[in-house]
Amino acid sequence: MAEKQISLPAKLINGGAAGIIGVTCVFPIDLVKTRLQNQRSGQQIYKNMLDCLIKTLRAEGYFGMYRGAAVNLTLVTPEKAIKLAANDYFRHLLTKEGTVLSLSKEVMAGCGAGTCQVIITTPMEMLKIQLQDAGRLVSPQLVSKIPCAVSGCKIVAVSPVLTRAYNVGPLTFPERVSATKIAAQILHTQGIKGLYKGLGATLLRDVPFSVIYFPLFAHLNRAERDFTEERAPFFRSFLAGCVAGSVAAVSVSPCDVIKTRLQSMGRGRNDNYNGIIDCARKVWLQEGLSAFLKGAGCRALVVAPLFGIAQGVYFIGLGEYIIELCQYGRLST
Repeated sequence: MAEKQISLPAKLINGGAAGIIGVTCVFPIDLVKTRLQNQRSGQQIYKNMLDCLIKTLRAEGYFGMYRGAAVNLTLVTPEKAIKLAANDYFRHLLTKEGTVLSLSKEVMAGCGAGTCQVIITTPMEMLKIQLQDAGRLVSPQLVSKIPCAVSGCKIVAVSPVLTRAYNVGPLTFPERVSATKIAAQILHTQGIKGLYKGLGATLLRDVPFSVIYFPLFAHLNRAERDFTEERAPFFRSFLAGCVAGSVAAVSVSPCDVIKTRLQSMGRGRNDNYNGIIDCARKVWLQEGLSAFLKGAGCRALVVAPLFGIAQGVYFIGLGEYIIELCQYGRLST
């Protein structure tokens, strides 16, 4: 049975709305994932995910947990829209009338979707990671710069104003860094290619992710389904998205670690990686194989609800409903 084709505007609305809802719900865990992945052996600030959440909340406040969220919320609509719409387009293109899409063609559709989305994903992740990791870099510097009258004393609390600052100076109130300023600086010094640093690593992560995710989701969503149903129920789409998302996320975690290291390179540290292979080799030699799974649990916790919500909203048909309302309103006037 050929799959029902949904209009492109509906796909864009579904993907965009689902992306915004999902990012808003899970962004603090994504911030924790980035900070854990950027920790080096012997320089650990956070012991685990919970420790990172508590320390970030205490040092930077509630809004510190959403550092870099504005970039994601701005760009997640086109990013998720492209990903979901591209997958649907390739699946429809590869499906013959009266037949079910084969696994190999599902993989091809997922590969195409993952390739298309990096146009938006790479600069979005670049700016987001720069902002997310800034708080991790500044905290130790702040503590070391605060004078202590008694030798050997222990700093118990740090001023929230100072803790939230990015560029630390002795007893000064430095200017906060925004995504706009980071983007302007990158464009000025490196040009447009600077925003696409880590493009290869992003492809290495997102293409395999889509190759795993979309076929797995399609099969889970179709399992034990009544073929008289035109659309899967919300709970089935949600659970299928969660399971497929978490499996795909953990599978590509090593690629995500490499991408994060490359995109945060040069911000407050002396790391120097000459590409994907050099980064992978240095991480392996200096930190061991376990470093490639840093933040894997966080990533699964981020991606599972993110794609569960995305697919739930997508299959509910929010976009179609909004378009119908607009058409009805136009006909009524």
